[in-house]
Amino acid sequence: MFSQTSTNNFWPKNQNQTSNNPNKDVEVVSPPSDSVSSLAFSPPSNNAIFLVATSWDNNVSCWQINGDGTSQPKAQQSHSGPVLDSSWQHDGTKIYTGSCDKTCKMWDLQSNQFVTVGQHDAPIKTVNWINTPKYSCVLTGSWDKTLKFWDTRSPQPMLVIQLSERCYCADVLYPMAMVGTAERTLICYNLEGTPTEYKSRCISIFKDKKEAPTGFCVGSIEGRVAVQYIQASNSKDNFTFKCHRDNKASGGLDIYPVNAIARHPIHGTIATCGSDGRFSLWDTLSRTKLKGSEQMDQPVTTCTFDPQGNLFAYATGYDWSRGHEFANSQKGSKIYLRYVAEEAKPRKKR
Repeated sequence: MFSQTSTNNFWPKNQNQTSNNPNKDVEVVSPPSDSVSSLAFSPPSNNAIFLVATSWDNNVSCWQINGDGTSQPKAQQSHSGPVLDSSWQHDGTKIYTGSCDKTCKMWDLQSNQFVTVGQHDAPIKTVNWINTPKYSCVLTGSWDKTLKFWDTRSPQPMLVIQLSERCYCADVLYPMAMVGTAERTLICYNLEGTPTEYKSRCISIFKDKKEAPTGFCVGSIEGRVAVQYIQASNSKDNFTFKCHRDNKASGGLDIYPVNAIARHPIHGTIATCGSDGRFSLWDTLSRTKLKGSEQMDQPVTTCTFDPQGNLFAYATGYDWSRGHEFANSQKGSKIYLRYVAEEAKPRKKR
């Protein structure tokens, strides 16, 4: 379905600085007409790089990202309700999406078929592809207070796990899955064999030097990020830092929600984005802020790194944190690309 082109390290440096783009980053053409809920780059490949966005206009959109930083719309599919999340299959041939229409769909990029593979009783908030040595499946988390594991060849879930509350966020890094629910509950699951729940309570998962998942980062609506280790050798290794806050001229403090956290695939540094219209890069090991962006005219709703760790994608649009009365349909949404191969490096050698 998609043509393949090689990429290189050239990146345009002459972007215009405007109120919409004060960071002079590369703007993706033909963005969604409503707020972007998730961004995901295609898995590692020697050929082309693709970027998928899900959005509140009911669409799943895909662009090819060229080596010179330009983008080319490739294809689009639609749900019957806002699309909240997506996940690529590990081989890059399929994309799985979850929607407020209560369905999880599979987009086969070779045949361009878009078919339902799972169903919930309420909107699907999270979608994660799981590829293990023993099985592959799609994990969906819903506001119906369940997690469901789907073998795409069967209309019935492999496993259903009841949650105490609505699923709000999730991340998977085999053999761990982290799930966050309403009422501030965090649960860690072991995916080896049949998925079972750990006793630990613990959502972007990070690795240690041996490439094993060892901990996670979770953001809150209070402008904080918690860094937690599953088995911390020292309680001081677990910490919380403040972000996405502004000091008022009058002496007060504006606190904004952290909308998304993305982990750099090579260095283990992280990016956060917030309702204040900014993104930041952090080295959590040295507890250092690496980069703070200029403020944009809308919240940053989501962000992600590409698998090689060179590109950082982020979207601006309304995030509903201030309620319906502040929504401005005239502003729409934007998606930007930034070359961060150097900016995302940690301050100290790990």
